[in-house]
Amino acid sequence: MSFGKMNTFIDIVEPRKTKDPEGFATTEDVAVASLRAYREGRHGSEKWANRAAFSEATDLFRFRCIPGLTVTTAHFIRCGDTRFNITSVEDVKGRGMYLEVLAKEVTASG
Repeated sequence: MSFGKMNTFIDIVEPRKTKDPEGFATTEDVAVASLRAYREGRHGSEKWANRAAFSEATDLFRFRCIPGLTVTTAHFIRCGDTRFNITSVEDVKGRGMYLEVLAKEVTASG
């Protein structure tokens, strides 16, 4: 993967619960990393046809591993004004260089 293909800026965000002085819990979104990634939307290729049976993902993101940060399904991705829930995280070829994340776009209801 080259930097030329990684042309989308994303934030990896972690929801954190905090309590205010009155004791009420609030959830705050904290960006733990901002980076460049390769983004591929769902389309009719053979790879996406094979994934369709197992995943409800709408987008695929590939980016370099971040030292000291383990990306999990508890995180989510913010790309522009769009939020994506992470459905799976995989180390590409097991080398610890790149992560491949399948994510589902969150749309507001109503």
